[in-house]
Amino acid sequence: MTSPQERTRTPPRHTRVSDIHSNDCRAVSGILNRIGDKWSVLIITRLGEGPRRFNEIKRMIGGISQRMLTLTLRNLERDGLVRRTVTPTVPPRVDYELTDLGRDLLNPITALAEWAIQHTSCIEAARARFDASEAAETPQQPRVSAG
Repeated sequence: MTSPQERTRTPPRHTRVSDIHSNDCRAVSGILNRIGDKWSVLIITRLGEGPRRFNEIKRMIGGISQRMLTLTLRNLERDGLVRRTVTPTVPPRVDYELTDLGRDLLNPITALAEWAIQHTSCIEAARARFDASEAAETPQQPRVSAG
């Protein structure tokens, strides 16, 4: 027998990005901002290897400050992607791990990170070409923006 929640739950929709309406864009944009920032991507990929303690995550991710790690973990927890477990010992032990939702996100995040690694040299070359062409422009030929 199914519960009332299961009977009223709508099936997941498979929506193309081009089908997103303006009201949905704000929600999607907020989610993509969270999961797309560099610290979230790195934390999610590290937690994909298994539960970690705070300082262990900090050591694994070079360059992240304690404050930024705290804020990012808190936001990922708020979004339901990370679970924080406190074990009452002295001192208290705090572990972080991906939730089911976070594990579901791991594949696309990992694919995006792998794509970035594979294409770093191409992107750096394109940036160098762009920067060189920008530097070669004279003040009489200002770049016209599309905005």
